[in-house]
Amino acid sequence: MLAEVALPLPLFRTFTYAVPERLRHPLVPGSRVVVPLRTGKEVGIYLGPGDPRSLGSAAPKAILDAPDAEPSVTPALLAVCRWIADYYIVPLGVALRCALPALLTGAAAPEPAQRTRRVATVRRHLESLLHRERIFGRAPQQRALFELLESFGGRAAVDHLTERMAFSPSVLKGLVARGLVEVRDEIVARDPFASRAGSATPPVPSAEQRAAVEAIAAGRGGETFLLHGVTGSGKTLVYIELLRQVLARGRGAIVLVPEIALTPQTVDRFRGAFGDQVAVLHSALSDGERYDAWLALRRGEKRIAVGARSAIFAPVADLGAVVVDEEHESSYKQGESPRYHAREVAIVRARAEGAVVVLGSATPSLESWTNAASGKYRLLTLPERVGGARLPAVDVIDLRVGIPRSTLDAPRLPDPSVERGALTVEGVLSRELQLALADRIEKGEQSILLLNRRGYAAYVQCNNCGDVATCPNCSIALTYHRTPEQLVCHYCLHTEPPRVKCARCGGPTLRQRGLGTQQVERILAERFPAARIARMDVDTTGAKWAHTEILDRVARGEVDILLGTQMIAKGLDFPNVTLVGVIDADTGINLPDFRASERCFQLLSQVAGRAGRGPKGGRVLIQTRVPTHHAVRCAVRHDYGAFVGEELPSRMAPAYPPAVRLANVVISGTDETATAELAQKAATWVERLLARAPGDAVRLVGPAPCPVERIKQRWRWHFLLKAERPAELTRVARYFLERFAVPKRAGLRVALDRDPVALL
Repeated sequence: MLAEVALPLPLFRTFTYAVPERLRHPLVPGSRVVVPLRTGKEVGIYLGPGDPRSLGSAAPKAILDAPDAEPSVTPALLAVCRWIADYYIVPLGVALRCALPALLTGAAAPEPAQRTRRVATVRRHLESLLHRERIFGRAPQQRALFELLESFGGRAAVDHLTERMAFSPSVLKGLVARGLVEVRDEIVARDPFASRAGSATPPVPSAEQRAAVEAIAAGRGGETFLLHGVTGSGKTLVYIELLRQVLARGRGAIVLVPEIALTPQTVDRFRGAFGDQVAVLHSALSDGERYDAWLALRRGEKRIAVGARSAIFAPVADLGAVVVDEEHESSYKQGESPRYHAREVAIVRARAEGAVVVLGSATPSLESWTNAASGKYRLLTLPERVGGARLPAVDVIDLRVGIPRSTLDAPRLPDPSVERGALTVEGVLSRELQLALADRIEKGEQSILLLNRRGYAAYVQCNNCGDVATCPNCSIALTYHRTPEQLVCHYCLHTEPPRVKCARCGGPTLRQRGLGTQQVERILAERFPAARIARMDVDTTGAKWAHTEILDRVARGEVDILLGTQMIAKGLDFPNVTLVGVIDADTGINLPDFRASERCFQLLSQVAGRAGRGPKGGRVLIQTRVPTHHAVRCAVRHDYGAFVGEELPSRMAPAYPPAVRLANVVISGTDETATAELAQKAATWVERLLARAPGDAVRLVGPAPCPVERIKQRWRWHFLLKAERPAELTRVARYFLERFAVPKRAGLRVALDRDPVALL
């Protein structure tokens, strides 16, 4: 007897093995098998009987083990993975690997029953600047680490400080010896959310919410609903009430959220309604925690899976509903192979299992909106905020007027004790925003400030020759970070010490240009010394539970101003937040990407929706240099329809999604010339292929260097494939990937990203 096995290898084929007379468990499609591969072993998925013709004259090797008493991949999930392999044009084994926990694929070892982590906590606070200067006068690294711990809320995991933030263990030991910081072991529970109390029972649904729930609950299996509700309209309550009906029918559900930062609040709400029926799956969990949650779902002990992108593969029995919250978010797109979009996989899985799909958003993607307009999806709307609350008033502050240039480009001074190249308060916070912040602090209300750029300064530039400090591995400027003080590449994470002179001309005057969250935090602390400020970005949330700890402090009223990047813009619900300020709305609006305006509008609309969610109302201030841009104008009016009316025509000529289907073919390599030559050769190969087919079902654009030409020492070129019909795009892309020969030199690679969310 022969067996067909899918292995997680970059080959568009399956493998045939012999079935020995005795195996631990009988083979069922979807079961894991351990097979010999070259000189080692590999975990694969049994698909069914093998075809002897695939062997030729070779003798088959025998399967070594069948560890599953029941299949790890259900028939429905196996069908979904086959669709992923076909649509995103990846080997089936690669698609199957992403559907299973790492502990089942051989990629990680089992964890012990109890784990611990070392945590550093601030023991003694230093109130005055003079006191800090006296203690840390000869220990700048200790001061930097101490202030970093303070910005984390007073505690952080030791491995985060030493590995990600690059502090040596001796610096931490010095703080411990001074009695300023203590380090202790902390037990990490395998169910990390077990100790969190659920939120209070949600309110009674409004008439609009009840109508939406009833419509979705009455939907046929596989039907997709687009729930378009303004921020604060109670979409989460619709989800909860829908799931009540789903569970009452004995079925299960999956709820996807785009950000890890949103998971604690979402889990609290669903736990409040469904108790321990909720399992959590997302990438911040350890392999053991994910496996425990996966097992509980497969056994039927838990019936609701909540998590980020990969939770779409949760083994929920008898799936009745899939909810994709904030469906427009780009984080639902997988960045590595298989480059699937969880929203599209959710729709396919629901069809395979007879479940309904709810795509919820205040600012739906143009693809989903177009599908709803054409009748492919069913549109449901929640036009008003719950409880009669009003959307916040939004004012635009034009940054082009009233700001002296000298405050924007202060030269870097040679004296290290002086703040160098820093923006003044007036260059960052308009007078209107300063007054609004002061008013909220006085009233005991909370504010959220958004700046979608981390670090201290965007880049460092020579005042003599204009040279910018760039990454040696990527075609990108290095970002200046103040805590710890270093230049950082946000693509490859290369770090180097700050430069005291220009690398090109040797000039002594370097200027820090642009603005990052670290610099805004410093300016806020100077302008409002009594305010309690929390910063939330990648630098402060790298530790495992940092998101949760920061948001819990906000919920308890221990934070006056929450400053952060886009992770604070969506899903958060704090009734005492009455002010939202956007420091610079122009970040990203002019990127060379067809979705730049859409992302800007969505971000502004979402962050504006964090204000006024309680009885006190709210206000939003948006600082921008392009107040007439349609993304800004429409966000000010909370007018999604107007934005769609202006944005869609720009996607028609030249054609971009949703007007056409798109695939981005990226050629990369370690040699610039070889990469460019292969890109030209590949594009010519595709042109000849298309010339043999009648009509212009698939069109080629390019090749050209990628907007970011080099990342992690790899040069990058790309070309686009466009088609009205997805089947034509699949046919051409698959033929190209399977037959185009890539030379085995200069690390050359070809990757295809279907339905890309960005072209950078």
